[in-house]
Amino acid sequence: MPIESNTKLGNIQISKEAIAALTGGIVSECYGVVGMASQKFLKDGLAELLKKENYGRGIVVKQVAGGIQLDLYIVVSYGVRISQVTTEIQSRVKYELERYLDEKLTAVNVFVQGIRVMS
Repeated sequence: MPIESNTKLGNIQISKEAIAALTGGIVSECYGVVGMASQKFLKDGLAELLKKENYGRGIVVKQVAGGIQLDLYIVVSYGVRISQVTTEIQSRVKYELERYLDEKLTAVNVFVQGIRVMS
């Protein structure tokens, strides 16, 4: 079910997959993020890193009263302050998506699925 908005010129429908792809690109550019993770853990409690074409599996887009709510599943780099990384992700995603979509974001929830050592 797409996100819909009405303008004086007509209706606009944006698919949730398009919003997820846009959000995944924004998140992957943030400092300390290794990549997007799958919502489900693999056996042994490991999170699967997603490639660019599969960002939608690591992002849940919901249309709620008053705007859009996002759930982001990420993997962060070892040695970074997780609270700073997640705060940066929340503020950057909120700013960029509100600018691109002209829709209000009610919540950007970030779930850290794992930590990876970058070599």
